Amino acid sequence: MSQENNPQDSKNPEQPQNPEIEQPTDANQEDTLEETVLMEENLSEKYSELEAKVSQYHDELLRAHAEMENIRRRSQEDVAKARKFSTESFAESLVPVKDSLEAALAIENQTQEALKEGVESTLRQLTQAFERNHLKEVAPAVGDKFDPNLHQAISSVPSADVEANCVLQSLQKGYTIADRVLRPALVMVSAGKQ
Repeated sequence: MSQENNPQDSKNPEQPQNPEIEQPTDANQEDTLEETVLMEENLSEKYSELEAKVSQYHDELLRAHAEMENIRRRSQEDVAKARKFSTESFAESLVPVKDSLEAALAIENQTQEALKEGVESTLRQLTQAFERNHLKEVAPAVGDKFDPNLHQAISSVPSADVEANCVLQSLQKGYTIADRVLRPALVMVSAGKQ
């Protein structure tokens, strides 16, 4: 047999060299092209969706940032107003006290008893004003334990009657406002027996 008569050895461009591999046909190429176009359209749609989401998130971020700035600004304004008007309630409580004192001074030829009664009434008004505004007295009694947070020791004196580190004498009342020391009570402290 010659090589010319062997159909396997001849090179025919229309026949596949390897019969197991199928050569693409026009239908397969069209299907592949359609799939590629569909994939590109899907990718384009997904890209558009993602762009829209990014734009939405960016908008939400800007709005959240603006809202935080508004909250910060309002908070600063509230703090400024609170500082400005924090004494308003206390001042309202003191106005009647001033009115009472002025009324007492306006009366001529008062008796000692009437003057004392007026001062006691004014003191009650002042005490009520203090209570409404959480202003409390710190008036340690003799024998109370010395508290450096509420008391200020002027001196330490030996005493046989009062044990050491206790109040021997209260010289001036102290005051707290809302559990904060406004003025410590001035006291003399016992040094104990010597």
